[in-house]
Amino acid sequence: MFTLTMFYAVSIIVVRYFVNKHNNTLALIKSILSVLAVFFSICAFAQKDNNVTIGTIDSIQSKILNEQRKIWIYVPHNGQADSKQRYPVLYLLDGDAHFYSVVGMIQQLSQVNGNTICPEMIVVGIPNTDRTRDLTPTHVVVDPPFMDSTFSKTSGGGEQFVSFIEKELMPHIDSLYPTEPYKMLIGHSFGGLTVINIAINHTKLFNSYICIDPSMWWDKMNFLKATKKSLAEKNFSGTTLYLGIANTMDESMDITKVQSDTSSETRQIRSILDLDKYINAQKQNGLRYESKYYSNDDHGSVPMIAEYDGLRFIFDKYRFKLHFKDFIDSTVDLANKFQQHYQEVSKQFGYKVSPPENMLNGLGYEFLQQKQYGKAGKFFKMNVDNYPESYNVYDSYGDYFLAISDKSKAIEYFKKALSLKENPESRKKLNMLLE
Repeated sequence: MFTLTMFYAVSIIVVRYFVNKHNNTLALIKSILSVLAVFFSICAFAQKDNNVTIGTIDSIQSKILNEQRKIWIYVPHNGQADSKQRYPVLYLLDGDAHFYSVVGMIQQLSQVNGNTICPEMIVVGIPNTDRTRDLTPTHVVVDPPFMDSTFSKTSGGGEQFVSFIEKELMPHIDSLYPTEPYKMLIGHSFGGLTVINIAINHTKLFNSYICIDPSMWWDKMNFLKATKKSLAEKNFSGTTLYLGIANTMDESMDITKVQSDTSSETRQIRSILDLDKYINAQKQNGLRYESKYYSNDDHGSVPMIAEYDGLRFIFDKYRFKLHFKDFIDSTVDLANKFQQHYQEVSKQFGYKVSPPENMLNGLGYEFLQQKQYGKAGKFFKMNVDNYPESYNVYDSYGDYFLAISDKSKAIEYFKKALSLKENPESRKKLNMLLE
């Protein structure tokens, strides 16, 4: 079955090619873009009840924290994918502040458009109840000018919060949602402090971490000292960390001068730069690490751009680049290239990662239209192997056998599709063949 998503996945590659190769052929470009405009207009009205909804609110009664915790959940395709596809999970601290932007970013970067940057993911936003309590690793009485005794009164509950995530939240998510074992954690400011705490002291709880302008000044930098000790002594193989550093200096400072400053006003950036320098020096601990200083962003503006760069770094091996030659050259074994690429991705993720079902289906139909039946058959077969619980992959494979005039095989696969889900398209095609 050829869907609008598949049409988009293939057409966007074609548009890119023609814009690059025929930039003077205005009429051609206009006609292609007009087709895409129709596609987007259809999609714009495809939302249920005329509402655009990006997630739901779940809740969990925590015995560890002794409170009810609301959780914001985004599941790709509203969790209704017929393939019963499963997804990596991104856990997001300060979820009420960053949920919308992160979900939008994941949706954009995971679009099945031939140059997919990262996988589709479930996003679990964790809103705050007592932020200072949950996101600080140790109790501090007073630390001027950053904190007074009122602000720090409940501080130091970080380990209980980590225990809540590990023993209550993660099992809850895994029991109700289609999760894969790959997990990521993102945090900013105090959330970044928590990211470092978990990455260093509970390393295997997540596979990868994005830490944004963390409050490494915490506890008069005693937490930073303990972190550096762990970085030198522990092994972090298989763990990825991205660190985003904001420009929190006044105009009299620069990135070099600030490192020798001793004033309290620069303690935030000095502590992060110290951490960054130390991590880069620990080549022996196996941590996959990258950092970036954002000179044009302050503490408040840095999260979105750092999240974007962090996702690009963590999933740098995920992207599979399609070229126009892959479509027009019948000698290119594109299916084999896909298999090899995703075998490498699977090694990085630690479990089998399959090419997106819609992408393979779209490519299969593209090659059917070109009468490159050998290529088409390989893509439809790959989808059947990867998504055996999806009725649509069998319906599409049936279309392939119809195209090559193998009636008995077409009947077999349409029946298989209908055994998984009754649908009018497969039923109509089966009845026509039987008649």
